[in-house]
Amino acid sequence: MDAPAVNITVNGQPVSVPEGTVLLEAVRAAGVELPTLCYHEGLAPYGACRLCMVAITEPHQALVASCAYPVEEGIVVETDAPEAVTARRLALEFLLGRCPQSNVIRDLAAREGVTGSRFGAPLPERADELCVLCGLCVRVCREAIGAAAISFVGRGVERRVGTPFDVHADACIGCGACAEICPTGAIEIEDRGNQRILRTWNTTVELHACPECGCFFAPEPTAFLKEMLPEAADVWGLCPECLRKRTARQWIEQMPVGPA
Repeated sequence: MDAPAVNITVNGQPVSVPEGTVLLEAVRAAGVELPTLCYHEGLAPYGACRLCMVAITEPHQALVASCAYPVEEGIVVETDAPEAVTARRLALEFLLGRCPQSNVIRDLAAREGVTGSRFGAPLPERADELCVLCGLCVRVCREAIGAAAISFVGRGVERRVGTPFDVHADACIGCGACAEICPTGAIEIEDRGNQRILRTWNTTVELHACPECGCFFAPEPTAFLKEMLPEAADVWGLCPECLRKRTARQWIEQMPVGPA
């Protein structure tokens, strides 16, 4: 059964969304784009970057991170309220001070009119820092992949993401989801021969060779996958190019021959 609709107002525009929708999605439904670095539809809300701050003006007043705030019937939201704009710009100043070399952060800051940071330059050993501590890599590894091979380490200015004891993570399956979801390109992954090297995590994973062309293209399938999908082994074991060729051959073989 469909979730009941919730009616709210965004910048004077009425919007109706399903119950349970986070406010950020309702704002997007109203045609308003807010910057965000830590939000992903497939993961639990986290509210780390604070770039999607908006002001609720009725029936109560609150400054909230829209990515982690469920919609409520009748609320009135202003995305350009002075306090919301100030909060977003302050968050961008902090990120710009942490990652001044990040093109993503500089572009986001420029769009919001932020050209400098009052928080100063990062420590010399972090001059090239690209990680904004959004937590997407940690959450996708834990919530979507189920590996939990990486996590947050330390507190305060020492907080970072890494593997246990900063050594090879046995739990890592080399899927690359962490690098794919990272908004700033902070995670380095390289395929070299039969190995996938995850430099950021000090981890190396063996790659699986395509049985038809011999190229190494993906991590070795887990025992769980082999057990759950034994009938599909000849499909997931092929590289994308060979899989396309096999699919094309099968399609041609199934075409009718001669006049209908």
